[in-house]
Amino acid sequence: MASTRRPTYTPVRGKETSGAGSRPGTQEDGGTDDVISASRNVPAATGKPASSGRIPPGKASPGKDAPAPGANVLAFPEPKGRRRRRRVLAAVATVCVLVAALLAAAIYSPVLALQTVSVSGTSLLAPAQVQAALEPLKGKPLPQITDDEVRRLLEPLVQVKSVSAEARPPSELAVIVRERIPVALVKQGEQYQLVDVDGVQLATTADPAAVSLPLIDGGAGAIGQDLFKATAAVLGALPADVLAKLSNASAKSVDAVELKLVDGQTIVWGNASEKELKAKVLAALLKVPADPKNPVQVYDVSVPRHPVTR
Repeated sequence: MASTRRPTYTPVRGKETSGAGSRPGTQEDGGTDDVISASRNVPAATGKPASSGRIPPGKASPGKDAPAPGANVLAFPEPKGRRRRRRVLAAVATVCVLVAALLAAAIYSPVLALQTVSVSGTSLLAPAQVQAALEPLKGKPLPQITDDEVRRLLEPLVQVKSVSAEARPPSELAVIVRERIPVALVKQGEQYQLVDVDGVQLATTADPAAVSLPLIDGGAGAIGQDLFKATAAVLGALPADVLAKLSNASAKSVDAVELKLVDGQTIVWGNASEKELKAKVLAALLKVPADPKNPVQVYDVSVPRHPVTR
């Protein structure tokens, strides 16, 4: 409780003292001494308790030394969980920035520029032809080269059916080519064209005997016609060893495809339905040892579940 005493100064007449000395503050010549006394002002009774002198929380007594606004606010430490989350987010952001920088460096870095193209899977084409077609890619960073871009550059090479590319850092591109498969020969003038099941002309030869493929009757003018498509579909279903035994193929209609073997036998195929099953049955029949007393002249697989030989 704050004191309400007020110091007062009361003058008092000096008195002579007996003894050797005098009280401090007295004058032997009969002057006055200045004596300090204290008094307290007692508040009048008002029916209310006197103030304890304490300042209510949050309120400062108006005065000269009152604290500035906010000076009595205590600073509490940040929760550990929030600090941890902030640190984790900062670390994740740093890692993302570093990864992005590394990716950008890898994509655009001249260190990964294409210098060598290796080619596999070709037989009709020479690897040098594929490498020449992909020459525009030289010097381009490997991460920027896509299969679509490689495929687009190889489109002029009709022998290519599909292609895939694999980057081999730091500077090699491995190209795997899947070529179209020739299934027949088509005569055009003095030359013979090698064609696939779609009638795409893959190569030419002047010696049909050097190529173990059957000759499709009708010449190049038959390509694209219904009879050609039916015959080519049949040839495309045959395994390579059976295809090599054929001399020619013809079709009077799409339901009457016939094949000729180099030994002179005839294969009655019928239409193009169940061609995979017919090819398996024909391959099994051709493996049966020949009987000199009853040579087979016709292999009829038009009804593959009931084949006939005669």
